Amino acid sequence: MMQAPDIGTLEAGPRGAIADVAGVTVGHCTLDEGAIQTGVTVVRPHRGDAYRDKVPAGACVINGFGKSIGLMQVEELGVLETPIALTNTFGVGTVANAQIRAVIGANPQVGRDEPSVNPLVFECNDGYLNDMQALAIGEAHYMNALDACGADFERGAVGAGRGMSCFELKGGIGSASRLLDIGERAYKAGALVLANFGRLAQLTIAGEAVGRALQPARASRAQPERGSIIMLIATDAPLDARQLRRVAMRAAAGLARTGSVYGHGSGDIALAFSTAYAVPPLVGDTRLDPLFQAAADSVEQAILDALFSAETVAGRDGHRRISLNEALKTRP
Repeated sequence: MMQAPDIGTLEAGPRGAIADVAGVTVGHCTLDEGAIQTGVTVVRPHRGDAYRDKVPAGACVINGFGKSIGLMQVEELGVLETPIALTNTFGVGTVANAQIRAVIGANPQVGRDEPSVNPLVFECNDGYLNDMQALAIGEAHYMNALDACGADFERGAVGAGRGMSCFELKGGIGSASRLLDIGERAYKAGALVLANFGRLAQLTIAGEAVGRALQPARASRAQPERGSIIMLIATDAPLDARQLRRVAMRAAAGLARTGSVYGHGSGDIALAFSTAYAVPPLVGDTRLDPLFQAAADSVEQAILDALFSAETVAGRDGHRRISLNEALKTRP
């Protein structure tokens, strides 16, 4: 299998994944049976109780055609209270319920003597390959993904990414990381994406218009953009919620480099969080450029990782998405 090219000038972390940020783990639950091609992916900011040990976070809505739960409170309060969950559009409510039950199980006074909890679920529409009307996602699938969280995890057509399409090829889960210096301190940044967007002709890989070469091998469909992408960025740099929102905005730079124009029907959402919640001295705004670059590069790398990691998938009604690796074999 071909590998995604290296992006940018910053060095990748040892795993080349969001889990290079210490404490961050990822788990999947994948549903793969005929017309059911979907799943749940969970990102834990640390191994502890996210409700008790909240971490700072900031979000940026690049194009708001999406059905998330919990985003408004993150924007208002600037913290995470649960792990971050990814799934398909029709699974959002079920997964949010599962998050609430998990928090109540660990904290029985939530919603009674203690404040309620803000579940956080993001989605993309996997209806081309997956029969979303089957409502196949159950609460147990969230718990399975949560229990599966680890520093080493699969990428490509797994978890929430199982049924996703990207540039009319097979998309899904991608991840990347970068090492950076701010002053005398060394930090890490990592990205995880749920890639489900784009028209084939727009696909750009490391600045090369690859999609234009691949387009003749596929029937051209002049359809409006209806995809989405969720971009998560973790860092161990000590930033507050305002600074993290600024970092999240730079995910748009990495997204644009792959050829996206943030179409009308695309839900493009980025969220950044810091694991340095012990509140050490914050990094000054004038010194954030290396982290902005790390966010853009790692998101672009993660998108390419999703494309190069995914295999061809057949789903409902004979629908099929070929992988980029398969498509590249036909390139002139």
